[in-house]
Amino acid sequence: MRIAVAGGGPGGLFFATLIRRLDPSIEVTVFERNRADDTFGFGVVFSDRTLAGIHEADPILREALDRHGRHWDDIEVRLKGERIRCGGNGMTAVVRRTLLTLMQARAREVGAELRFSTEVGLDDLAGYDLVIAADGTGSRIREQLTDDLGVQVETATAKFIWFGTDYLFDGLSFVHERGPHGVFAVHGYPISDTMSTFIVETDEASWRRAGLDGFDTTQPPGVSDMVSKEYLEKLFAEQIDGLQLLTNNSRWGNFRTRRTRRWHTLAPQPVVFVGDAVHTAHFSVGSGTKMAMEDAIALAHVLTDHPGDVPAALAAYEEAAQPSVRRIQDSARPSLSWWEHFGRYHEAFEPWQFAFHFLTRSISDARLARRAPDFVDASHRAWNAKYGTDPLATRFEQDGWAAPGRFVEVTTDADGTPTAVHGTEELPVCDSPAPGRWGALLAAPDTEAGLPEARGRLARFAALPDSDRPVLAAVYGGNPLTRTLLCEQARMEEKLPALLIEPDADRDRGVTTVLSGRADLVGVRA
Repeated sequence: MRIAVAGGGPGGLFFATLIRRLDPSIEVTVFERNRADDTFGFGVVFSDRTLAGIHEADPILREALDRHGRHWDDIEVRLKGERIRCGGNGMTAVVRRTLLTLMQARAREVGAELRFSTEVGLDDLAGYDLVIAADGTGSRIREQLTDDLGVQVETATAKFIWFGTDYLFDGLSFVHERGPHGVFAVHGYPISDTMSTFIVETDEASWRRAGLDGFDTTQPPGVSDMVSKEYLEKLFAEQIDGLQLLTNNSRWGNFRTRRTRRWHTLAPQPVVFVGDAVHTAHFSVGSGTKMAMEDAIALAHVLTDHPGDVPAALAAYEEAAQPSVRRIQDSARPSLSWWEHFGRYHEAFEPWQFAFHFLTRSISDARLARRAPDFVDASHRAWNAKYGTDPLATRFEQDGWAAPGRFVEVTTDADGTPTAVHGTEELPVCDSPAPGRWGALLAAPDTEAGLPEARGRLARFAALPDSDRPVLAAVYGGNPLTRTLLCEQARMEEKLPALLIEPDADRDRGVTTVLSGRADLVGVRA
């Protein structure tokens, strides 16, 4: 069997190594359009919890991380002059070029042929029994196929740019600075003894106010945005001790989440995809490199489990690999949304609550406590110091209506629509202004596409005269993310207390919601 691998990144190289180890009779040729020592980006990072399967498949990554990587346990959040640490987050990072050099040597060692400075399309690979498309998010091979793979692409509103720096962070650090044009944030982490990765994100309005939208995007790959480099070096000078940012094809972009229903096609020839060519997840929740390498493991195993039956192997590959990718992408969406709104949180929260809100964007209070008990305990103590009691036992009062705690019962009609909230007295909730004290009822949309309309209705409720203004906004329906985003708009933008009505709320979810500031109250159906 002859296999062509288009793309010499970690996913393609790892597959070539694994398939040659599992079946040395298979001929493998890797085609990479760049030179062997070219690379874009700076470092790749892996969490300790995700590495077991990769290490078991082949020790090359373990060797690279042990010999050349930087390991840490703490995440640090820097905000408004404070530095808050959260332990239990073991991770290791390594320079991408170092990793690629080691993986190239490993692939050659097991007999794979590597051809660099060679860009290929389907016409160039017609003589191969199988084509592995590992050619990244801009996959040329994917774009050449007329077969419908079921591709969906969502483009984030936040802007990001990738640098390195000769400042050494202790570990994964999230640095937030308000400058004259808006709030900018950094994901920073060490990748060697002399360098760190330095990814900057901001909202589009801040980016434009700062004059960072003038870079000529028609410039060829490799040309970096030096105006942005100089602006960000000045903005973050105190955070990186006045050291410099390092460029490598550094230019602004919007993250694209790619979801693909089918990862292979059999016509006009058998082609199967790995890594970013068919799926991406925001870099705040994990490594695209790790996901591509896990794809390579699954694909190599199914091909050797189904010798001579490529269609069966590729069907088995999708069944084996797709579920874990979907889980990562589902957890990545709330995290990506956080980065689209972090300027709002920067203004609304004290540093301790900002850090707790950030670190619970995808997990609950109890799960985080198992990983980082000291951090969670400090967050609870900060709430108690402010309010004198635990989060769910804290009294709530607004415009003469009160609840003895932050968990409240909600009455619904026969269709399940909320009609009243129970506190010291019954508070009616409805979707139009009512006489006396009342709550504005807001149905969250099923998808984010419906948020603009829901936000408009919320803004209209909040703009009513004081005599007609609702006591709170009661949000129900939709999905966890759309419910949360509406609650946050209510309390942070419209200054209207928010009641989050959860279909299956428990104490853990209630504590997470209230302590993080996502909502003021959590409703459970009576």
